[in-house]
Amino acid sequence: MRTGMVALALGLLALRFLPALPSVGWWLLMPVAGLMLLPFRTYPVAFFLFGLSWACAQAQWALDDRLPSSLDGETRWIEGRVTGLPQHGEAVVRFELADARSRHAKVPRLMRLAWYDGPPVNSGERWRLAVKLKRPAGLLNPHAFDHEAWLLARRIGATGSVKGGERLSEARWAWRDGIRQKLQTVDAQGRTGALTALVLGDGAGLSREDWQVLQDTGTVHLLVISGQHIGLLAGLVYLLIAGLARYGLWPNRLPWLPWACGLAFMAALGYGLLAGFEVPVRRACLMIGLVLLWRLRFRHLGAWWPLLLAFNGVLLLDPLASLQPGFWLSFGAVAVLIFTFGGRLGPWRWWQTWTRAQWLIAVGLGPLLLVLGLPISLSGPLVNLLAVPWISMLVLPPALLGTLLLPVPYVGDGLLWLAGGMLDWLFKGLTVMAGQIPAWVPVAVPWWAWSLGALGAILLLLPQGVPLRPLGWPLLLVLVFPPRPTLPDGMAEIWQLDVGQGLAILVRTRHHALLYDAGPRVGDNDLGERVVLPTLRKLGVDGLDLMLISHAHADHAGGARAVAKGLPVKRVISGEPGELPTELQAGDCESSRQWTWDGVNFELWRWADARESNPKSCVLQIEANGERLLLTGDIDTAAERALLDSPLAVATDWLQSPHHGSRSSSSAVLLATLQPKAVLISRGQGNSFGHPHPSVIARYRARGMAIHDSAEQGAIRLQLGNFKPPWSMRQEPRFWRSAK
Repeated sequence: MRTGMVALALGLLALRFLPALPSVGWWLLMPVAGLMLLPFRTYPVAFFLFGLSWACAQAQWALDDRLPSSLDGETRWIEGRVTGLPQHGEAVVRFELADARSRHAKVPRLMRLAWYDGPPVNSGERWRLAVKLKRPAGLLNPHAFDHEAWLLARRIGATGSVKGGERLSEARWAWRDGIRQKLQTVDAQGRTGALTALVLGDGAGLSREDWQVLQDTGTVHLLVISGQHIGLLAGLVYLLIAGLARYGLWPNRLPWLPWACGLAFMAALGYGLLAGFEVPVRRACLMIGLVLLWRLRFRHLGAWWPLLLAFNGVLLLDPLASLQPGFWLSFGAVAVLIFTFGGRLGPWRWWQTWTRAQWLIAVGLGPLLLVLGLPISLSGPLVNLLAVPWISMLVLPPALLGTLLLPVPYVGDGLLWLAGGMLDWLFKGLTVMAGQIPAWVPVAVPWWAWSLGALGAILLLLPQGVPLRPLGWPLLLVLVFPPRPTLPDGMAEIWQLDVGQGLAILVRTRHHALLYDAGPRVGDNDLGERVVLPTLRKLGVDGLDLMLISHAHADHAGGARAVAKGLPVKRVISGEPGELPTELQAGDCESSRQWTWDGVNFELWRWADARESNPKSCVLQIEANGERLLLTGDIDTAAERALLDSPLAVATDWLQSPHHGSRSSSSAVLLATLQPKAVLISRGQGNSFGHPHPSVIARYRARGMAIHDSAEQGAIRLQLGNFKPPWSMRQEPRFWRSAK
């Protein structure tokens, strides 16, 4: 039976790694084949086919419920019910609309919407909304968070922005939102957002600085409800009833063990529902239920069996859960603990158990965090020694009890005030630690190196005295100091990052790195911090020899400050140095300035007579082994004419589309003179500017130019100097990524 459960788990999990879904006929045939194999005692194969078939069916239904391409970018009237907990930000409210329908078109049942400068929106309300619809999409960059996979895992079939609407009915059965609104009125000593995250699993009230502190210290799991909180509450209820029975305070007519098990599970389930029943909570509730069931029947249940059943239970309920990083971290942490503490010949003292558990989890989850592209907290093992009992013993009990007793005057408020104070003390300590030891963003490693590092982590988790265990340290160090491929002299690696409506291009030679523009920043949404800086680190860029900001517009220069803060930058130059933040100490773009790095030639140009920002863009020509790329910023047709009188007006293989493909650029005379074979376009999907303009695309196609668009292809990698086609992120085979 256990072999069959393992095979079922592998079948359910195989979905995550499929480059494409099999046709409907194949996944309908798989369970039939499984049933035919059962009489021949080939249970593992049959169970694997059952799991894979069910997972493929669920994935196909989710894909079929996505917005049709014909409606992408259109505005439609939609009716639906607000679900979950709406996130009220500065001048915007984001929420999910369930049971969505439109009179004149078939739309996805679940959408994620944003309403700028709109009225308050509460869970459970029904609305009729005018929505500009978009197909599920996200920025695609190397080793980065896959937003499109996250949307599919949550079965969100469309996103959109609300243009207007009317409320059709008031909230119904929105008890979680009601609790949140009450919590937001409580004096929690400035930690209302953290308290709401702990009680309800709603992290919308945490500031960006709070999230960074939690990430740097490896304590995100403490504020986003995890299985630890669920298990703690169930254990407290069980121990309370067991203690009452032991001292004769439990009614004799009620058998204490069934009541202890039943009430403990009800407490766990209730807290799980309060928290939104996400993957870690589902896993915890299933495991607690199994353990209590076996305890009730006086049978010893090994630790791996309930973990396996919980694993299958979560995936059977939602096979797409494997697309979320939280699924892997949740089960991975429990598996590390079971592997570490299971089969030991002698017990550890309590302090040894506690300290070793922390660093062993750090070692065991390190390779998993790396492959998921997540930062690794270096201070986490130390911080969690204090933070875990602080939250579990001092914060969580008054927080939950205070929430339950909110209707009682003064009592509920007092308990929540106490919990908020404890949280504030914790955050002050975490902030100090985060300032001293920030999270480490490791360099992406090849699969063979990752496999060696993962093997090293497994060896270190083994008990002392096991042969070959000491080899774990050198193997693990492969992840810390991975081999890095080097470019030959005369070659340049070009990465046009996917930063939406903006520009960021990384240029690397054998020993040097240059960043041309740093991505956009709109309000608090800094893509230099969120996308450009982490991507540079994961690509192995330790510092920049030059950061060239074409001009001072926010879609090109907005992320420059974050990049300069996060990486050593030797020099900054720009077409508008005086308009950039003073701490960047930017120099002027000097026309005709040339230099050579590792056999690759660079030359600058700027229109001296430019009066406005866009035509002042600093233009960069890169030549490697006779192959040329021209980076043009946002120059317009007037600047293009001036460029044609410069030394850069030579045959060019690659052109970065001026001004994102605006019709005020890419003039016919520029294209005729440069004769580019291909063009790189960096822009946001469905942007409000209409970039690239159809007339510009028509000119490109008329000349037979290959068009490479970040909105369609994600980040694009070009090896300048080998005259080969580029590679794009969307070429990575993933069943949830449709070719655009």
